[in-house]
Amino acid sequence: MVRLLVVRSAFPALLLALLGAAYLTPAMFPASGRSPEGIHVAGGRLVESGGEPLVLRGVNHGYAFGPGPASVFDDIRATGANAVRVALSSGHEWPATRPAAVAGIVQRCKDARLICVLDVHDTMGYGAQPGAASIAEAADYWLTLRDVLRRQEPYVVLNLANEPSGHAVSIDWVGATAAAIARLRAAGFGHAIMVDAPNWGNDAFRVMYDHAATVFASDPIRNVVFDVHMYGPFDTADKVSGYLGHFVAQRLPIVVGEFSSLHEYGDPDEDAIMAYCQEYGLGYLGWAWSGNSPQYHYLDVVSDFHPQRLTAWGHRLVDGPDGLRATARPAAVYGRLWLAAAR
Repeated sequence: MVRLLVVRSAFPALLLALLGAAYLTPAMFPASGRSPEGIHVAGGRLVESGGEPLVLRGVNHGYAFGPGPASVFDDIRATGANAVRVALSSGHEWPATRPAAVAGIVQRCKDARLICVLDVHDTMGYGAQPGAASIAEAADYWLTLRDVLRRQEPYVVLNLANEPSGHAVSIDWVGATAAAIARLRAAGFGHAIMVDAPNWGNDAFRVMYDHAATVFASDPIRNVVFDVHMYGPFDTADKVSGYLGHFVAQRLPIVVGEFSSLHEYGDPDEDAIMAYCQEYGLGYLGWAWSGNSPQYHYLDVVSDFHPQRLTAWGHRLVDGPDGLRATARPAAVYGRLWLAAAR
């Protein structure tokens, strides 16, 4: 696959050529506060290297606990999705997802023309879930992936730590998140970093809601996107629009990184979630493609990883109003690669 470098003058091109395989350090980033190429935040939105808007639309795939068949990324792409959020393990709840496996995941995403949102999944419910990893331990894991993720900024978003605390668990979400971001930037990661809300991702106590601007400003390259998981607490249109609208008004990028049509702890308003994401131009990623444990099979988008066996939830997510087929747009990076290869 031919890789197209997007540069705006001869000097950046020369600089990149001289750097070769070396990592970019924060001091090398331009004054605009983003990496020289790749997915980044501009004006409160995610955009691609050439400035094209990037609205992530897709599903979650629980790779760490159910990798599925070799075709899974192509099957997800066939729904119209332009992105997939892939669960990795740091080794706390499931066997660690090794660097070679992560490299393979990224390549399979690229082959399927999907933006790859990688998340450290076994931080889920820290403080309430026995054995869950902390945000700092998630950062430790990311550092082991430095070599396989270098120069993947146009294709990969790093989702720092999935649902990084349980309900009513007191952690220093602001401090721990800012510290982890600082460690990744110091190590040379220029990727967009997605950060999940605390309290099982639903931000029950409005910690992310109130302090997202502080976390965003802590990043030396200002390349942070926020992730809320909309399950039971988001059971009305007013709750959905009020939460998302707050971030839009502050020009802080946000994605609904998980949601569903049903949940054991309340009934999320999936129609409102999808409609307001469309209205506000925000991304959403439904939970989850397939392989949920038996008591959670109602959360599967397809049954038994079979792409032709959409569940009721799958039909809603893929083919319903504001669904994937109607609203997802291909990532521009793959069009640029096709043009480069054709020359």
